[in-house]
Amino acid sequence: MTRVTTTWATQETTSAALGALAAEGATGALSGERGIVYLSAGRVVHVESAFTPDLGALLTRSGAVPSDGWWDAVDRGGTQHRVGHRLVDSGRLSAGALEVCHLGALFDAAYFVLAHDTRAHRFRPGAVHWLGAVRSVPVDAVVRESGRRRALLDRIWPDPAIDTVPLTRVPGAGRAGLPVRRGRTLTQVDGVRTAAQIASSLACRTYHTLVELRRLAADGLVVAAPPPLAPPVAPGPDPGGTVWDDPDTALLRRLRHALEAL
Repeated sequence: MTRVTTTWATQETTSAALGALAAEGATGALSGERGIVYLSAGRVVHVESAFTPDLGALLTRSGAVPSDGWWDAVDRGGTQHRVGHRLVDSGRLSAGALEVCHLGALFDAAYFVLAHDTRAHRFRPGAVHWLGAVRSVPVDAVVRESGRRRALLDRIWPDPAIDTVPLTRVPGAGRAGLPVRRGRTLTQVDGVRTAAQIASSLACRTYHTLVELRRLAADGLVVAAPPPLAPPVAPGPDPGGTVWDDPDTALLRRLRHALEAL
């Protein structure tokens, strides 16, 4: 399989493709069904997934960085792939705090990309994330940690659907007698939010939220919400497989301006 092109036809899982790219010392972005992994010289530098809050959401909702400070760093440093450096250089965040938050977001997203190890879709050589370099991690360490997390969560409650679908409380479920963190998590379960949305609302790491949600499920307090009734849709062309890709900074700026206008 040749990896100098931007796409390839393969049945490789994401972890297998990452292992081969690491052996080649590749730099670029590997897209899969549940996220995208950025590599530099064969090491993981960033991971994104739609199932986890991004670094900006974690930093701003926790109060570590004000929202306007985050967007200023995106505006000024995004095109140069230096958003992280901009946050540190401006004094809004210490280098140590950025590294801790970045690694937490990286491993949270990697769990969804790798723990269920779906098929890899595309590799884009030379692609660089707009955040910029913070800290790199060996591919085998990321794969191993994702597997460890999956095994622990399955020991608590062996239903991976809890991680991705909207959740609802079982009638009569209350916070009485629950540990504080678990009780706070239960209050966010409303029949609509997923684990990622609950984690974002709590400004909490997704993995920690998954642990509490699986414990709530094991206690019979939380279940997957029934799917909503979908309106009839006229048949259209098959869009094919979805590929998770990264937004560019121009798109982020347009979204920001649209939200401010609203």
